[in-house]
Amino acid sequence: MAYQVPRMDELQSRAWLALVWSAELLPAALDAQLQSDSGMTHFEFMVLSTLQQAEKSSLRTKDLAVAVNATMPRLSRVVGKLAERGLLERAGGAADARVVNVRLTKAGRRELVRAVPAHIHLVKELVIDRLSAAELHALVEILEPLVGRLDPQSRVGFAAAQRAAP
Repeated sequence: MAYQVPRMDELQSRAWLALVWSAELLPAALDAQLQSDSGMTHFEFMVLSTLQQAEKSSLRTKDLAVAVNATMPRLSRVVGKLAERGLLERAGGAADARVVNVRLTKAGRRELVRAVPAHIHLVKELVIDRLSAAELHALVEILEPLVGRLDPQSRVGFAAAQRAAP
């Protein structure tokens, strides 16, 4: 007999555990592929991707942290590593020395472009190609409202990055 979450019926338990384990296992699989093929973590990939989508490929660190759903200490460590590798640059804000802007470099854009094909191939292999068009529509209809509930101000993601001013 499969584990059943207390205070949930069988269907609720199966749905909840499938969601939780997907959320746990998918990032690990994406990390492994990106580390192997591109020498970066999935989080680093998301930082670079978010900067690429931002106006002028630049964001204030606090806006970048929000867009990638990271704490400032975590983002600061990753930005430092990516800057050491020449994939992004940090610069002080013109009007306020406390503001730090992060900008994607040409090398960062190049590494991101190189990483995308294998990453998308894995995403398709693990998720997209396993579902029919109807299941993909259902997944969107199921998950978008959950994301909206968890992020009612639409603070995370590419749209948030594009709205943020450098």
